[in-house]
Amino acid sequence: MRHRVGHRKLGRITPHRMALLRNLATALFERERIRTTLMKAKELRPYAERLITLARREDDRLHARRLAARELQDRTVMKKLFDDLGARFAARPGGYTRILRLGPRRGDGAEMAIVELLGSEYKPEKKGDEKGKKGGAPGKAAAGKGAAGKGGAAKGAGPKTSSKKKAEKAEPEP
Repeated sequence: MRHRVGHRKLGRITPHRMALLRNLATALFERERIRTTLMKAKELRPYAERLITLARREDDRLHARRLAARELQDRTVMKKLFDDLGARFAARPGGYTRILRLGPRRGDGAEMAIVELLGSEYKPEKKGDEKGKKGGAPGKAAAGKGAAGKGGAAKGAGPKTSSKKKAEKAEPEP
């Protein structure tokens, strides 16, 4: 029975586990969406939400900043947490993150998940919405480069010559 067992150990000793959670929280606040294992995501959620709650404080901002600075070492992430994320979640009474399950990871079969902050959901562009694009019809954006695309010659265009051969062709022999 797991009565009163507080957290998952994640196969790490305490200082390593705390460093892992700090790094995951820093990445989550920086990118607003990260991909990790399900167990790490479940451990990260209360840790990150506690830091967001500190950022929401109105009464003692300096003390809250110092408490959060113990956990987050990156100044830019601290600034974003207190200026942007604290204001975004000011009216929300908890539940700032969402965990989306992805399925097993290839290789070891570990259950994977995406942890994201609410309000940073993936919004794909609709196919009918062409107002924001500079060009005309879809698929014509690469027309300026020809059929070759970014990589150079198109498939089946012939054998590629190495840079040594090009250098030899460029220099005339004496």
